Amino acid sequence: MMWWPDGNVSGWGWLAMTISMVLFWGLLILGGILLVRALNRPSGGSSDAPRPTPEQVLAERFARGEIDEEEYRQRLAALSSSGLAPRP
Repeated sequence: MMWWPDGNVSGWGWLAMTISMVLFWGLLILGGILLVRALNRPSGGSSDAPRPTPEQVLAERFARGEIDEEEYRQRLAALSSSGLAPRP
């Protein structure tokens, strides 16, 4: 090799070339893996199902029996007065 001062590579030169080669291929493989993962990720980041409204969640809790009718009506009134529940 004509670029080395004495035409011979010492032990440290071989070590530096070996580490450089391992780092190069490691970064190349890592870049490929990250590219494949990025291309296979679903776009949008959220599911297609719409989120339930607070009124729907309250109705589901009432249907499951977690709350009684009086508590359901109180909470529904509180939602309506705060403006969180959509009015028909």
